[in-house]
Amino acid sequence: MQLVANILPYVEIILSVVLVLSILLQQSGAGVGGALGGGDGGSFHHTRRGFEMFLFYLSIICGILFALIAFLSIYLKTKIG
Repeated sequence: MQLVANILPYVEIILSVVLVLSILLQQSGAGVGGALGGGDGGSFHHTRRGFEMFLFYLSIICGILFALIAFLSIYLKTKIG
């Protein structure tokens, strides 16, 4: 158990870097005008395909794994120490 507790922080760092990169690489639907209160005149539906869908699912999976590993790390710290 001590080995797992020692490895978990490194796994969290790797997952956090992958999560941040996968979120930053996703294409944003709103431009600068949308961020400042302007609109594009209407809404449209955007379907994710290819690499964009891969990044979307990767960010969801990394977020879930990051949360689970963080909870596991807290549990092991209270159990061991």
